[in-house]
Amino acid sequence: MANQVSPHRLLPRLALTLGDPAGIGPEVVLKALGDRPWMAQAEITVVGSAAVWDRTQRHLGLKDSQAGVKFLDVPLESTAWDWGVESAESGAASFAFLKTAIAKTVAGEFDAIVTAPIAKSAWKKAGHFYPGQTELLAEGARTDRFGMAFVARSPHTGWMLRALLATTHIPLTAVPQALTPAVMDLKLGLLLEALEQDFGIRRPRIAIAGLNPHSGEGGQLGTEEQEWLIPWLTSQRQRYPHAQLDGPIPPDTMWVSPAQAWYGQRPVVAHDAYLALYHDQGLIPVKLMGFERAVNTTLGLPFIRTSPDHGTAFDIAGKGVAEATSLIAAIELAIDLVIHRRLASEERSRRRGPIPQGLEI
Repeated sequence: MANQVSPHRLLPRLALTLGDPAGIGPEVVLKALGDRPWMAQAEITVVGSAAVWDRTQRHLGLKDSQAGVKFLDVPLESTAWDWGVESAESGAASFAFLKTAIAKTVAGEFDAIVTAPIAKSAWKKAGHFYPGQTELLAEGARTDRFGMAFVARSPHTGWMLRALLATTHIPLTAVPQALTPAVMDLKLGLLLEALEQDFGIRRPRIAIAGLNPHSGEGGQLGTEEQEWLIPWLTSQRQRYPHAQLDGPIPPDTMWVSPAQAWYGQRPVVAHDAYLALYHDQGLIPVKLMGFERAVNTTLGLPFIRTSPDHGTAFDIAGKGVAEATSLIAAIELAIDLVIHRRLASEERSRRRGPIPQGLEI
């Protein structure tokens, strides 16, 4: 019995950051943790400042998190921040929370990080110049192979929407130059890996958007499809014969079947995932369907990372009216993905078989 692993140790271990203290992050964390008995599902540690936690709790009259939720206090140089006002102080705080969570996760203390929203402009005021949390996570994991995906489950039908962005936080004018066959190779590879490893889909159907209106309409409305996107897609079908890769699909029609699957307007066979070529091409439809339910997850990391799909909402910060729906979905998805990865790892180990005697490490 002494060698048995405690059932509690088998629970997914989540680091939950507070985000920008001037935004709604601390509020939605308090609300999410008070929403249900998470102890039976995961071991959750809040990574933040005790001063921020206590101040938010008192100001909004919220109950403390349930028994069993741990707290990792991150010391701050300054707590001079006000609700709804981005500042160097609030940016330094949210940056420190995430850096601590990353370090602990890379060291093996957590299986996943769930991040409350931050303000990129506040990070810049604090002297931290990153496009967002995703890039800091990738840096901490020492990888340049990563992608920003969004996952949401329909409350109407139970269908799951999965969308990956080929490019993220760059100006629209920079998109055609940033999109290359090498970038698309990386993003499609990440998506295929995630579908199998995290969702158990081994023969996926993936829809890939065109860049231009009507996917260029044979070169009349843009030439990128004809010049390289269609030849690239042909090569990927040969490279991944187990996957159905449809595209380039005109961006204005690619989202019709997902919307039908989401709202249950009629029986429809939607794709397992959607690859959008730039930020708004993917996130306008995702947020239109799944706002407050969609979850941002970073592909390519050695650990799970999820986040709500909304921002700091400075306009309602400190008013007690923020909804925790998306953060709850982010916690639930992180738990599911940790479990799926463990099962996938065990399956790979079984397929490899036992290590021959004498070769044990």
